[in-house]
Amino acid sequence: MEGLHERELRVLRGPRFARWRLQGRQDREGRDVRGRPAAARGRTLSALSSALPDFPWDLLEPAKTLAAAHPDGIVDLSVGTPVDPVPAVVQEALSATSDSPGYPLTAGTPALRAAIGGWLARACGTSGEPGVLPTIGSKELVAWLPTLLGVRPGDVVVIPSVCYPTYEVGARLAGAEVIRSDSLTAVGPDRRVKLIWINSPSNPTGRVLPTEHLRKVVDWARERGVTVVSDECYLSLGWETTPVSVLADEVTGGDHTGVLAVHSLSKRSNLAGYRAGFVGGDPALVAELLAVRKHAGMIVPAPVQAAMIAALTDETHVADQRARYAARRDTLRAALTKAGFEISHSEAGLYLWATRDEDCWATVDRLARRGILAAPGAFYGPAAARHVRIAMTATDERVAAAADRLAEPFTD
Repeated sequence: MEGLHERELRVLRGPRFARWRLQGRQDREGRDVRGRPAAARGRTLSALSSALPDFPWDLLEPAKTLAAAHPDGIVDLSVGTPVDPVPAVVQEALSATSDSPGYPLTAGTPALRAAIGGWLARACGTSGEPGVLPTIGSKELVAWLPTLLGVRPGDVVVIPSVCYPTYEVGARLAGAEVIRSDSLTAVGPDRRVKLIWINSPSNPTGRVLPTEHLRKVVDWARERGVTVVSDECYLSLGWETTPVSVLADEVTGGDHTGVLAVHSLSKRSNLAGYRAGFVGGDPALVAELLAVRKHAGMIVPAPVQAAMIAALTDETHVADQRARYAARRDTLRAALTKAGFEISHSEAGLYLWATRDEDCWATVDRLARRGILAAPGAFYGPAAARHVRIAMTATDERVAAAADRLAEPFTD
């Protein structure tokens, strides 16, 4: 194994691999079971979890420890969790409905469905009456969507070449094969393709797909009976261009058939702790999701549904939050550029996609020695191994601290 980076070795001999080896020899009390019949050993490894990749953020712990040792403390620009207050209008709506003893509606209250539909019309340029459904944040929907839509082993799910890891996780949970591709031409005439994920603005790259590209994907998928799902959680955060929703009439022609868009209030409204998201699009697909989710108990709590209505019908707090992120983005971008980083894409979203044209883990280590924690591009696919993702979700004081530290010469 000479020549392998230390973190690559950790993947090979990581917690899951080590646990598998240990569990193959010992029972729950640690007694050796190698001499026992197979039936006596019990089932110690979940077949479902074994199909999943290692949780990427666990691999970042050594760099996090190094960054935390900085005399002025860590500047965590890795995960991208909101740090600013929940808007007062949202807090008030949550508090006003805190006395909610009954079961909420899986479909969402009529008022929430109306609020989602109105927002899709205003923000996404969607006409007609798309199906809408509140979700427990967006990650759970991304992870379970292939399964909920009937994707099965032997089917294929297409995901972007560089993308949010949960797209692949969701396909694996369904037992499907994953193809990473940004070109439908490269996918070819594979009739096994059942679902295509697109992500604009992209996490992690901040790339925005033009209307023409979105239209071609939708047309290609409709000709083949394939479902298109667009993750649009950063739609409200365009900087150098205005992102377009897959549900825009200029993309779909006003026909939502075979198309879904996933949205979240985590970033635009600082509601990551509320787990508030929704999906909209093809009414038949949304009805199918609702039917399964009712059985599974996938329900957004009633106070959170009320908070979502407040967030979706007030744009003042969104403009205020955009202004905060814009200022932090300007500070970080200028500091990274002066430090010798190249910024790729990053025209929208909450991240700067940066490179020093070296292995991403080397960059992560360089930054960690300055007390700055970034996410390695390797988390997002093999094609991203020379980039790091820098989040703008830190306080103004911590962003300023990061900028000061980036001014130090990168000689190590």
